[in-house]
Amino acid sequence: MSKVLVLKPRLSEQTYAQSQENRTYVFVVTADANKHDVARAVATQFNVKVESVNIVNVKGKQKATVSLTGRRRGIAGSRSDTKKAYVKLVKGASLPIFAAVEEAQKQEDAAQEQADKLIAKSQAKAAKSVPAAKAAKPATRGLRMFKKQGDK
Repeated sequence: MSKVLVLKPRLSEQTYAQSQENRTYVFVVTADANKHDVARAVATQFNVKVESVNIVNVKGKQKATVSLTGRRRGIAGSRSDTKKAYVKLVKGASLPIFAAVEEAQKQEDAAQEQADKLIAKSQAKAAKSVPAAKAAKPATRGLRMFKKQGDK
């Protein structure tokens, strides 16, 4: 079969975790696609070797339309049925689907590390500039103000 199969990756936290732990990526495929078509499409589009493919048919939810006036109560409809393909790659292979997420995580970690260094540096500088005796001396200005007001 020489048809072009469109692979739409499912981008969610759960699929990201599966890709990190099991090298399993999830794609939404057309209803007439089978395991062999999906494996061929992933192998050619991403230049990787596929270990296994599992396919799941997901039934669309039944939905009812209800208006505020109550005129259209109970008009039943349903969402479209979909088909998902779980593609597991051979050991050492990966897909660049979540590259933007991983890049953002690296930038966030680098910025946090730089901020931690600056905070530690400023705290060390502040500790050196304040003498120990002056830091231990209690603030008495407020007490003197109250005594002066009470004397009047």
